[in-house]
Amino acid sequence: MTSTSAGATDSRPLAARFVTNPTSFAPDEAQQRVAGWLADLPAQDAGAWQAVIDGHSHAHAILHGIAEFSPYLFDLIRLDPARGLRVFTCRPEDHMTALIAQARNEAAAAASESAVMVALRRLKAEAALLIALCDIGGVWPVGQVTSALTDVAVTSVQCAVHFLLSQEVERGRLLAQNPQHPEEGSGLIVLAMGKMGAGELNFSSDIDLIVFYDPDKGQLSDSVEASPFFARLAQGIARLLQQRTGDGYVFRVDLRLRPDPASTPAAVSVEAALHYYEREGRTWERAAMIKARPCAGDLASGDALLSEISPFVWRKHLDFAALTDVHDMKRQMQSFRGQSEISVEGHNVKVGRGGIREIEFFAQTQQLIAGGRHPELRVRPTLVALDILAANNWIAQSVREELASAYEFLRRVEHRIQMIADEQTHTLPADSEGIERFARFFGYADRASFAADLLRHLNCVQGHYERLFEGDPSEPEKAPDVDYGAGPDDARLLDQLRRLGFKTPRTVAETVQHWMAGEYRALKVESTREAFREFVPNLLRGLSRAEHPDAAINEFDRFLQALTRGGRLISLLAQNKDVVALVALILGAAPRLGDMLARHPQIMDGLIDPRFFGAMPDRDELSARLTATLADADSYEEFLDRLRMFGQESLFLTGTRILSGTVSARQASTAFGDVAEGIVHTVHDLTARQFAEQHGLIKGQQTAILAMGKLGGREMTASSDLDLILIYDFDHDHPDSDGSRSLHGAQYFARYTQRLISAFTTRTNYGVLYDIDMRLRPSGRAGPVATRLDAFADYQDNEAWTWEHMALTRARVISGPPDFQKQIEDLIARVLMRPRDIDIIANDVLEMRKAVADEKGENDIWDLKYAAGGIVDIEFLAQYLQLIHAAQKPGILNVNTMQVYDNAVKLGVLASSDAEILRPAARLYQNLTQVLRLCVSEKFKPDTAGEDLLRVMTRAADAPDFSAVEARLRETQAEVREIFLKLMQARP
Repeated sequence: MTSTSAGATDSRPLAARFVTNPTSFAPDEAQQRVAGWLADLPAQDAGAWQAVIDGHSHAHAILHGIAEFSPYLFDLIRLDPARGLRVFTCRPEDHMTALIAQARNEAAAAASESAVMVALRRLKAEAALLIALCDIGGVWPVGQVTSALTDVAVTSVQCAVHFLLSQEVERGRLLAQNPQHPEEGSGLIVLAMGKMGAGELNFSSDIDLIVFYDPDKGQLSDSVEASPFFARLAQGIARLLQQRTGDGYVFRVDLRLRPDPASTPAAVSVEAALHYYEREGRTWERAAMIKARPCAGDLASGDALLSEISPFVWRKHLDFAALTDVHDMKRQMQSFRGQSEISVEGHNVKVGRGGIREIEFFAQTQQLIAGGRHPELRVRPTLVALDILAANNWIAQSVREELASAYEFLRRVEHRIQMIADEQTHTLPADSEGIERFARFFGYADRASFAADLLRHLNCVQGHYERLFEGDPSEPEKAPDVDYGAGPDDARLLDQLRRLGFKTPRTVAETVQHWMAGEYRALKVESTREAFREFVPNLLRGLSRAEHPDAAINEFDRFLQALTRGGRLISLLAQNKDVVALVALILGAAPRLGDMLARHPQIMDGLIDPRFFGAMPDRDELSARLTATLADADSYEEFLDRLRMFGQESLFLTGTRILSGTVSARQASTAFGDVAEGIVHTVHDLTARQFAEQHGLIKGQQTAILAMGKLGGREMTASSDLDLILIYDFDHDHPDSDGSRSLHGAQYFARYTQRLISAFTTRTNYGVLYDIDMRLRPSGRAGPVATRLDAFADYQDNEAWTWEHMALTRARVISGPPDFQKQIEDLIARVLMRPRDIDIIANDVLEMRKAVADEKGENDIWDLKYAAGGIVDIEFLAQYLQLIHAAQKPGILNVNTMQVYDNAVKLGVLASSDAEILRPAARLYQNLTQVLRLCVSEKFKPDTAGEDLLRVMTRAADAPDFSAVEARLRETQAEVREIFLKLMQARP
C-alpha cells in the first residue's frame, strides 16, 4: 500500500499548496492563542513561524483554525514547534516517504521494546499532523488521505512484527530462514481487515487485525508450543501499538474479528480457521473477508490462506441464497424503517441513516452475491467496487457518481470530526452552536450552508440504500401449503411450527387458530381480521427467534386479548412489517416491555405518534407532556394513575428505542432520568400542597429532594430504583404547623415523607411508579426518614463513613426551592472538598470492594455490576479520585462517572492511558446494562438467551457477533481491574 502520487510534480512547500482553510468562529480567541504560543518560543523559532504565517494566507488561516477548533492538532504543533515547522515547510509526498523510511530504520535498529514504541509513536504524531494539514488545506483528495493513513498503519504493524520476531530468533525460540527478515517463512499471518485492508483508514481509526499461524511453515524450537507462542506474539503486536506512553499511542488494535473470539486465543491456527469458515462461517464474515489483506508477517502464507478461504467468500454461482442473510444484515442496520431520522445535530455520519456504512453495505453485498461468478468484483476499496459495479451495469452510472460523491464528502466530515480531539467518534455536535463551529472548521461560512450539503448527501445515500434489493424476495409471506388457521390436527402446520423452533407446536397451533378465527374483541371486524391474517406468518417468524418462543406466543396472545379497539393498530402492523418485527422483538427479547404491552396495549399508541420517530424529547418537552397528561385529573387516585401511565409509556418508548438501537445508552439514561425527575418534582409539589391542606405549614419550612445513586449520577436504566433523601428546614423557634391537625417539627416532616413515598409505591391499576430506596440517608434504616439540614451537615462532618462520602459524590438536588437547593449543594461541596488521607481512603475503598465481592461474588463476567473490573470498580475508582483530589482540584467533582474521568484527565490526576481504557469500558458497560435491565429479570445466561436478545446485545456493543462481545468484555474487565488495583496502590 503506497500513497498515491497526486502532486508528485509540485515542488512547492506544503504551506504554499493550501487551497482551502477553516473560517473563524471566534477570531479573537484564536489570535490570542496563537500569539501567546509564539511569544513563548525562542526568537529564532518564532521568526521562522512568523515567516510561514505572513507568507501564506491559507497557512495563516489554517494555523488559527487549528488553534480555535482542534486541541489535538494544536498540541502536536505547540508541544513540538520544530515538528510543526517541518511539516508546514515540507514537500508532503517526499516527507511522508521519508517518515516511513525513518521509522522502519529506527525500529529495525532498536535494542528494546521502548525504543520501537518511541519510533512508531513519533511516526504517527508527525504523519497525523501532515495528513491532517493536507486534508484541511485541500492538498490531497480523500483517497490519498486514507491511503497515507493506511501506509502508517501497515508500516507500524510490520515494524512491530519484525521486532518481536527478531527477539524470538535471538532467544532461539524461532529458527528463521532469513535472520535479517524473520517474517519470511515464519508462518505468522497478520491480516488487515476492514478499512485498513481496503486502504481506507479514517483519521482516528482503530485497526482490525486477525492473526493466524501455520505451524507447518514456521520452525519453532522443540521446547516451544505453537499456540501460546503465536498468541503472545499477537498480544505483543497490540501492546506495542496501543499502549499509551508519554509519546501517545500509535493505533488502537482490535483482534476480535477472528473466529469465535470469546473462546479462541489471540492467534488462530490456519487449520482451525479453515475448518471454522467451512463449517460455521457466517455471511457477515464473508463480507468482512472481502477487504482482508495480508499486511505483515509471512505474506506468502497470508496470500495462500486467502486463496484457501476464497471459496467461502466467493461462491461459484450467483449467491442469491445469501439474500436472506443480506436482508437480515440490512434490517439490523436499519432497526425499523422510519424510526431514526436523518438530521444534522447529533447525526452519526458512519452508522446513521444515509451514512458511510450504508454506502459500504451497498457495494459489499452486491460483491458478495455476484463476486463468485464475476472475479472483477473482488476488489477491496469501496469506490473501486462502485466503479466496477457501474462499468458492468450492476448499477447505473448516475448512482455510482452520487454515492461516490457522498462517500468522499462524508469521509471528509468524519476526518474533521476526529481531528478535533483524536477520538474514534463519528457523531456531529448535538447542538446548533456546536454545528456552527464544526461547519466553520470544515471551511463553510455557516451552519446553514454545511447542513444543506450534508442533508443532500445523506438523503441521496438513503434513497439508494432503501432501494437496495427492493422487494425482499428471500422472505415469502408464508409457505404456500400451510394454513395457519387449520389448528392442531393439521400435520403440515405442525411441521412448519416445529421448523420455526416452537417446542409445543400443538399448543401454538391452537392459539393461532383462535387468532385466525377472530375470537377476540379486537378481531371481530372482518376487515381487521383480514389485515391481521396478512402479517401472522411474519409475526410467527419473529417470535420464533425469542429466548422462549412459546412464551412469546403467549405474550402476544395476552396482548390480543387485552386489545379492545385494535383496528387502527392492527392495520398499522399489517402495512409495516418493520413495526411487526419490533413488536415481536419486544415480546421476544424484553419480557418487561411485553408484559406492559399486554396489560396496557394503549401504550402502543406512542409508537404510532409521529413524534416517536423524531429526536428524543428533552426535559422541557417531557415536562409539557406530563403537564398535559395530568391537566384534567379530577381525583388523587386518577392523578396517581395518570402519573403511572405517563411513566410506563415513557419507559416503554425509551426501552423500545434501546431495543431497536436508535438511542445510545447515554441518551437512554438521560431520558429515564428526565422522566424520573419530572415525576419526582410533580409528586413533591402535589404532596406538599395536600399535606399542607390537612396539617398546615411550619413557619419558614423548606423541603428538597436529594437524588443519589443512578438518578443522581444521570445513569438510570429501565429498572433503576430511586435513591432519595428528603432534607428539610424550618424556623426552629416556631416548630409547630399552623393547620387544624397540627404536627410538631420532625414529626411533621416524617409523616410528610411517608406520604411522599406512598405516592410512588402505592400499587394502582397501573402498578407501582418507582421503588424508593432511602437507605443512603444518615444512619440508614435506623435514622429518621427525613433529615433536617443541620443534622445532615453534622452527620456528614462527624459520623459519615468513607462509603457514605463516596455515595455523596453522586448527590444532586432535583426538587426544591432554589435558595435551599444552593445551601445543600454548598454543604455537599464543602464535605467533598475537605482534605483527606489518601492511604486511609484507599484502604477503605479496597475493604469495601472486598466486602461487596464476598457478598455478591465477582467471577461472573455477565454480572456487569459486581464482576471484577466491572461497574463497581469503575464507579468506586471515580469516587475515590474525587475524594482524594477535590480539596486541591475541586474541578474534578461531578455526579456523572464519565465526566469525572474527563475532568481527572484535564486536571492531570489520571493518566490519559488509563482514561482510554476506563471511558470505553464505562460506555460498554452502560450499553450492555441498558439492554440487560430492560430484557432480563434474573441473571443473564448467554447459552439460553434467545437470538433476538443476543443480536440486540451485539449491536449495543458495536460488535460483529456475540462471541466478539464476550471476548471484549473479558479483556475490558481484566484491564479495568488492573487499573483499579494500581491506582489503589495495591497489588493484584
